[in-house]
Amino acid sequence: MNILILGSGGREHALAWAVKQNPKCDRLIVAPGNAGIAQLAECADFDILDGAAVVDFCEDNAISFVIVGPEAPLAAGVADATRAAGFLTFGPSAAAARLEASKAFTKEICDACAAPTAAYARFTEAAPARDYIRRIGAPIVVKADGLAAGKGVIVAMTEGEALDAIDDMFGGAFGGAGAEVVIEEFMTGEEASFFVLTDGVNALPIGTAQDHKRVGDGDTGPNTGGMGAYSPAPVLTDAIADRAMREIVLPTIREMARRGTPYQGVLYAGLMIKDGQGRLVEYNARFGDPETQVLMMRLGAQALDLLLACAEGRLAEAKVNWADDHAITVVMAAKGYPGDYQKGSAIHGLHRLPEDSRHMCFHAGTAEKDGQIVANGGRVLNVTARGDTLADARNRAYAMIDHINWPEGFCRSDIGWRAL
Repeated sequence: MNILILGSGGREHALAWAVKQNPKCDRLIVAPGNAGIAQLAECADFDILDGAAVVDFCEDNAISFVIVGPEAPLAAGVADATRAAGFLTFGPSAAAARLEASKAFTKEICDACAAPTAAYARFTEAAPARDYIRRIGAPIVVKADGLAAGKGVIVAMTEGEALDAIDDMFGGAFGGAGAEVVIEEFMTGEEASFFVLTDGVNALPIGTAQDHKRVGDGDTGPNTGGMGAYSPAPVLTDAIADRAMREIVLPTIREMARRGTPYQGVLYAGLMIKDGQGRLVEYNARFGDPETQVLMMRLGAQALDLLLACAEGRLAEAKVNWADDHAITVVMAAKGYPGDYQKGSAIHGLHRLPEDSRHMCFHAGTAEKDGQIVANGGRVLNVTARGDTLADARNRAYAMIDHINWPEGFCRSDIGWRAL
């Protein structure tokens, strides 16, 4: 079959790597892709936020299956457009993707189905939001309601930080995403990611992971899109996962169906775990980044079979075959990230890296220029390894990094430290 993956990051490189291994995949196209993806698939350049353009491309290239990677095309209704045109599609409708696109909508769903989550209030004006913060105090969490590329959440440890966040959001720092603000109770515990496929009725857990959000070793410094991840997440035990399915995920799926907006795709639940119970931090309507890199490393070729079962409504008969293994990914980022950084620096030594079922360097923000791989983003490489233990996987990943010659880049030296 001819398969189209939409996106250009490390998540999409990992998806492409797994899909390509499955004999069902005849032709693989990624739009727009990146320099790493171009080494295993065709890359195409068109506007992936334009549903009509995506449909035209699918028709011209006899596409059998569309996999939508990032959240922006989902929120823009691209999955609706491809489905309406008759193309088998993995990814929720725009109405269902509101579970990620609107924090306030997610809270509304949690209220309706009694899913455990943080206490909250929502505001469309700055003054009452400030009054609320002064009354509740800190620590407190301030969230821009809409999509803000993973940067619209401020965990404020002081009242001043929270008030500054309100000023920034209503002042336009996150564009339209900050037109409405959700203020939440600060939850304590350990955060982990729970990934579930759903065809709108059935649900299948496909893995757990933990990522490292802060830029510096020891989880210090500003938040980022993620500096590394590992799978499985020891804190998210089978018992906690089962309870999260019963109390959070399945009630959400049923409530979405009840509203006439059934959810089909991957539902990524960020959970705060304490005293044997998970509470919902947030939903994402797509695979996480960099968590996808470790999930795909562990799933391999079966990932395509699972995505097809989900898109075709056959999830009740699907099964995940897990090895007793661990995977870890270390993000190499451009110096300055998550602040200002330079693009265009050359990355050397990538040809020396092993590429097999236990070692893979997924490209997140790269381009090819004059025959060289150059940095083209903040998070640039995802050096990923699999091992019999997490320590084994970690040692393999950092050994790969030792071969990379990129003075303008950096990485954390302690990915996986919580579990190790």
